[in-house]
Amino acid sequence: MGTIIKNIRIIDPANGVDKSGELYIKDRKISSDAGENPEIIDGEGLVAAPGLVDMHVHLRDPGYTHKEDIITGCRAAAAGGVTSLLAMPNTEPTADNAETVKYILDKASGADARVYAAGSITKGLKSAEMCDIDELKGAGAIALTDDGRPVENTRFMALAMIKANEKNMTVTAHCEDLYLADGGKINEGKISEKLGIKGIPAAAEDCGTAREIALAAAYGVPVHICHVSTKTSAALIRDAKARGVKVTAETAPHYFSMDESELLKRDADYRMNPPLRTAEDREAIKAALKDGSLDAIATDHAPHAPQEKSDFEKAPNGSIGMETSLAAALTELYHKGELELSDIIRLMSANPARILGINAGTLSIGANADIVLFDPDEEWIVDENKLHGKSKNCPFKGKTLKGKVKRTILGGRTVYNDKEN
Repeated sequence: MGTIIKNIRIIDPANGVDKSGELYIKDRKISSDAGENPEIIDGEGLVAAPGLVDMHVHLRDPGYTHKEDIITGCRAAAAGGVTSLLAMPNTEPTADNAETVKYILDKASGADARVYAAGSITKGLKSAEMCDIDELKGAGAIALTDDGRPVENTRFMALAMIKANEKNMTVTAHCEDLYLADGGKINEGKISEKLGIKGIPAAAEDCGTAREIALAAAYGVPVHICHVSTKTSAALIRDAKARGVKVTAETAPHYFSMDESELLKRDADYRMNPPLRTAEDREAIKAALKDGSLDAIATDHAPHAPQEKSDFEKAPNGSIGMETSLAAALTELYHKGELELSDIIRLMSANPARILGINAGTLSIGANADIVLFDPDEEWIVDENKLHGKSKNCPFKGKTLKGKVKRTILGGRTVYNDKEN
């Protein structure tokens, strides 16, 4: 049975579409008709867009399933309008071999989002031995990264970028100079001094970003920069693009919505890596989204169990974000006049799909019927206890956001309905 979604505003940046109309689904694809006796979904007052593509997600499976697992992570994705995601390899065991990559993809086959796997660049993320990239590609990995850590060995990073380019894979880079970071916990500056906590200087990220750009320029190959949080990294990327370097980059909602002042709460849910930076950095990230220096909004969804986050200074880094990402972007960027709706969907769907080279991010006839329906104006208060994943470490908890996912459709099947969840 097909489906007709009526009375909607359709936004499909990949095709330059922003219009009122209807969408038709047949045989799990976007279609020009819905066949006989279709299901009717009335989308009055809602925007229909291609399902979001989150290119930076930690599903914690295998090995850390007390934090999250593939099924619960995809349930959280669906609640946030995310229909495709890239799973990071810092699992246990690390996704540095075919067996682990196949485990992730097999377990995800019936989940509420499409899961794509990133294999690690080095064995165990230790920067001591390169992985067999052909093996990872053969197992189904579409990207390479040691995310959670930088690749310390510059030669290994260069080889991975060159090999990935040959194999049509994407390298995503966690940019951090560990010698400069030196075990810091939050951004180095006035707040770290006030709290008496060792800080991570912005230079740690900036030096890492500069290295990856230099490699991309020297070898003429692409690189994607993860979770950009500083004004200097944004400027480096802007300059590199102007010079024709094949660099793309993402940021996360917390970096354009918050700054280091949140740390005064001494709540570890606001601790992530890279850390929340200054108000000046936050504004620079917004500017970089507006001028195209940053190509994508991802979440770096990083679940941790409540007991792990209970101690402000000893807790591991990371926060969850898939269920709040669209709402946060709408609140901070659309409703404050920074970006249009089509810009936000481009940053959260069309662009990440293009960067990863996956069949997503569009409502073209024949495309997968992966759709998010959302009300751009509905206000809601984030209750972390009502989120759909296992962990509750959400930095947007208690905040009022404007914009709400109402329904998520994956391959023609409703996987989230706000009225039922």
